[in-house]
Amino acid sequence: MHRAAPEQTRTWTTGTAPGIFPLLGHGIALYRRPLAFLNSLPAHGDLVEIRLGPRRAWMVCNPELAHEVLMDPHTFDKGGPLYDRLGNLMGDGLVTCRQATHRDKRRLLQPAFRSSHVSVYTDLVAEEAEAVCEGWRPGRAVPVTEAMMTLTTRVISRVLFSDSLDDATAAEVRNCLSDVVRGLFVRTVVPIDALFRLPTPANRRYRRALARLHAVIDTAIAERRRGDDRDDRDDRDDRDDRDDVLGTLLAAARGESGPTAITDQEIHDHLITLLLAGAETTALCLASAFSLLARHPEAERRLHAELDTVLADGRRPGPADLPHLGYTRSVVSETLRHSSPGWLFTRVTTRETELAGRRLPEGATVLYSPYLLHHDPASFPDPERFDPDRWSPGRLTVGQRRAMMPFSAGNRKCVGDEFAMVEATLALATIAGRRRLRHLPGYVERIPRPAITLGPRSLVMVCEARPTHGTSHPRTAGGHVVDNT
Repeated sequence: MHRAAPEQTRTWTTGTAPGIFPLLGHGIALYRRPLAFLNSLPAHGDLVEIRLGPRRAWMVCNPELAHEVLMDPHTFDKGGPLYDRLGNLMGDGLVTCRQATHRDKRRLLQPAFRSSHVSVYTDLVAEEAEAVCEGWRPGRAVPVTEAMMTLTTRVISRVLFSDSLDDATAAEVRNCLSDVVRGLFVRTVVPIDALFRLPTPANRRYRRALARLHAVIDTAIAERRRGDDRDDRDDRDDRDDRDDVLGTLLAAARGESGPTAITDQEIHDHLITLLLAGAETTALCLASAFSLLARHPEAERRLHAELDTVLADGRRPGPADLPHLGYTRSVVSETLRHSSPGWLFTRVTTRETELAGRRLPEGATVLYSPYLLHHDPASFPDPERFDPDRWSPGRLTVGQRRAMMPFSAGNRKCVGDEFAMVEATLALATIAGRRRLRHLPGYVERIPRPAITLGPRSLVMVCEARPTHGTSHPRTAGGHVVDNT
């Protein structure tokens, strides 16, 4: 009779990161050289103690440990300095809420982002992507990051509010989001409130942007409700519940989608959460993709070959094209691995617990970094190399699937993960099918400016026309020249 071999227990290592500054902790390193600091941590253990200001925190440096944290949200709940700061912006929305209230909030919002519903948005994304690049003239400089923020802000605002935001307001929202995400990061790595009450230009800019975002949300809600009131006075049965997230939330506020009506504050919190989460991350992913493609001509050539085959008539991509845009989606996936916009997240322990053999007290801050996990050579060999073929069918290992978490994991995984992938794939296909972007002469890759998200915040590239499908004639473009030279 054979005995089963005993299951081997993994031996974890723990340590403390060097270079702790009094009061500021590792905040200076995280702010000045964030990626180098993250890359230095695995040498000190699988779980490494760091300082966020004077606060002790523990960074998870191993994918298996990260899954242990993310798959147990009752022990490792949303919280810590990141979500404390986000709560000031988002209120008690889906991203910042504690586990006890998460299920009901997600159940309310999930239908808008199911795969079957996402296909409805494909024409919207392609239309906005085409509008963004139609004015790019060959040989002129294009502010790529700004253009991608315009695109994603327009897309998410239409998903949330239909047509409630005009172009000027959407542009203002784009600028406010940029100011807010930069300010949030500093408040996360150096969580000393007294510093941010000082009347510095940066603090005033942050507070103004925050106030304006809240005002835009309140105005959109008020305008929709005024329309509903007019419908009621006219005795119309077809109330103006447009097929957008705001319509879903207003119906929930009237008690039409559950036993308990949601409050006006909950409507506001959900909308501002989705606006912030749905704009900047996808914009930075697209900007990074164009930058990476310009530095990797073979990947760019294969992308163009796929687009010229699938969209041979020069049309916009639609839902039926998505299964045939495999390499385009692989470019997006590899960009999310190589240059993940969401790069640093926190959790907080709800009770005393053990992680990697280390006893953590209740209320301990635990961090994980998709960037760090995606650049682990044990999971992704030669991690600095941009290689979309990593995502070819049959090549991905189980370990790589577990290490790849640009949208988190477990039941707190991003509600709009598939929507974001479809949006980025369609936007990339639409723009790259019409234009080619090259780096400016003398381009040198810069260390990213740290914020809640990470990516090229002021990327400028030169536009080149791509040949019209089947001919050698350049595609013409109308509209105004986008030029910041």
